[in-house]
Amino acid sequence: MTGTGRKPKEVVHIRQLLGRVLKSCRSDADAEMIEVWRIWGHAVGALIAGNTRPAAFKGKLLLVYASSSSWIHQLQFLKAELIEKLNAELGRDLVSDIKFKIGPVDSPQRD
Repeated sequence: MTGTGRKPKEVVHIRQLLGRVLKSCRSDADAEMIEVWRIWGHAVGALIAGNTRPAAFKGKLLLVYASSSSWIHQLQFLKAELIEKLNAELGRDLVSDIKFKIGPVDSPQRD
């Protein structure tokens, strides 16, 4: 207990705070991107999530970075399934297409 006589507040993970702050001051596309980052690993599975990262939205097109051209090739075969899983996890049809590009795959939300 501190000398102020106040009860300590609940501890909140920084990820939750950032999401709230960004939603309040950024565009809807940014808020949607935050949602995709939040559900990415669960929706696509650990193996794919470990080699990819959602990067940007342009309308309903999702740009996803992949770790190699081999991954891009494999992901092309899974594109329709990934779109279906993402939209199901999001609870609405937010993604209608995915473009894969080689890029950094380190997650911006690592614990």
